[in-house]
Amino acid sequence: MTTERAHRDLSRTGSRPPRAQDDPLDDFTRRTVSVEGIGKTVYVTGSGPAVVLMPEMPGISPDVARFARWLRAAGLSVYLPSLFGVDGAYPRADAVERVVRPACVSAEFRAFAKGGTSPVVGWLRGLARVAHAERGGPGVGAVGLCFTGNFALTMTLEPAVIAPVVNHPSLPLDDPGGLEMSAEDAAAVAERVERDGLRVLGYRFDDDTWCTGRRFAAYRALLGDAFDGRVLPGAAAHTDPPPFFRDVVGCAHSVVTAHLVDQEGHPTARARDEIIAFLAERLGLPDAGTD
Repeated sequence: MTTERAHRDLSRTGSRPPRAQDDPLDDFTRRTVSVEGIGKTVYVTGSGPAVVLMPEMPGISPDVARFARWLRAAGLSVYLPSLFGVDGAYPRADAVERVVRPACVSAEFRAFAKGGTSPVVGWLRGLARVAHAERGGPGVGAVGLCFTGNFALTMTLEPAVIAPVVNHPSLPLDDPGGLEMSAEDAAAVAERVERDGLRVLGYRFDDDTWCTGRRFAAYRALLGDAFDGRVLPGAAAHTDPPPFFRDVVGCAHSVVTAHLVDQEGHPTARARDEIIAFLAERLGLPDAGTD
């Protein structure tokens, strides 16, 4: 099975390095990808259909890279763009001043209500086109995390994106029931999802103060039954996350990264496996149907 292969491969290679150290990302190919004249660093790994995996605050952490390696071990290619922070850095609490505040006022991101769709999403759609052209298959997956959570949904305005996963989306920061997109984009996304029969997978913890039940209700209001929002008990979250998540985030939040417990049968590990199975099935991996 796809997820069993991922676990088997990682049991041989390890999910290196240890969570409390910086990750050199030296098993990824570091590239510059240009979309409409704008170049960004993208870390690429794996073979097979592509998934654009977007980082969560405060950047491409060791836990984000670990999730990318699980996708790779399942038979997927991963395109991991550098959007903010220091690539591979262990998430420390001082990232608030160095990374979070600058990103919140950056022209690329619309962190607050009434800001509409973040401009960086246009670049990410272009990255999905590049990934699809290079890796083929029926389309591309898009996985957003926290600050980038909703980007996976608005990326569906690119026809190549057929498997969106929105994990604990935190934007807009000042509207728990808001969606980080313009009214025009929201209508277009809903039309695309209905027309092409897309399914949107989402995850959050039940006591997450950054991604509340109101936000998932807004997704359901927009997408109807096409939105499969799954809620895990906050008590299941890892009790010793990195300092940024312990001291700044301050609640159960990052289902498949900082707050994941890598034990078979654990609710967060099951969520990881469900995401891998969803991507594998939608992107046409040969053995996806056996999960």
